[in-house]
Amino acid sequence: MKPSEQSSDKGILSAEAGRRSFFLERFEPSEDLAAFVEFYRSVRWDLTGQAPYRQTVLSYPNVHLVFEKDSSGIHTLVYGVPKRTYTRELKDKGLVFGIKFKPGGFHPFWKRPVSRLAGLSVGAGELLGVDIGPAEERVFAEENGGGMIAGVEDFLRERAPLQDPNAEIAAQFVEAVMSDRDIAKVEDLADRFGMNARALQRLFSRYVGASPKWVIQRFRLQEAAHRIQKGDVPNWSQLSHELGYDQAHFIKDFKAMIGKSPEKYAKASRL
Repeated sequence: MKPSEQSSDKGILSAEAGRRSFFLERFEPSEDLAAFVEFYRSVRWDLTGQAPYRQTVLSYPNVHLVFEKDSSGIHTLVYGVPKRTYTRELKDKGLVFGIKFKPGGFHPFWKRPVSRLAGLSVGAGELLGVDIGPAEERVFAEENGGGMIAGVEDFLRERAPLQDPNAEIAAQFVEAVMSDRDIAKVEDLADRFGMNARALQRLFSRYVGASPKWVIQRFRLQEAAHRIQKGDVPNWSQLSHELGYDQAHFIKDFKAMIGKSPEKYAKASRL
């Protein structure tokens, strides 16, 4: 299994600093699991004798199942869609191997409204009602991300998920929000797919784990943070307009989510 060539820093705040503290790889899923899994990610770090590093992520609307090994031991957790930014402290030496499910892709494994997991991290064994120990042993017996995938994919196949047409529809809606800047409001999305706003809310609650409004806002703020990091910002008014905001609301939402105004974030990124 080769690393994905579609790697992106979008959503990883202050990504350039992060590259000096950890090594990240992405891998594509096998064809039979591609309906559920967006990609796998391995993150390794060795900060022995160095100060801990805190990495903040402006997460996508995805559920993650993550195998973690660090100085505190081995843990395997399911992370619901974070309500705000997510910060992970990296210290000493460690390895994380994660499954990023597609929007709607975790529901067939759990069969409950994914919104119940919003903002939570729960032990995978407890949540799925399985003994996670054998999967952990197999994953961490491998030396590289490619080798870990076989164990992870066997674990997923043992759950024998069935494809859910509604999960696929939810994924299509999220993809439309991500790729089309003209979708700036829930009503735009509802009109695009001929679905009333209430039905859209129910679909997102059950399969995505976040509201349509949250998803629209999150993708716009991710785009803003990514462009600011790259230095690709002509002016705040133009950026706000391109993302479907007026300038005042853009600055307010950006600061509420990231903790800094766009201007301060730009200065910090340059440093």
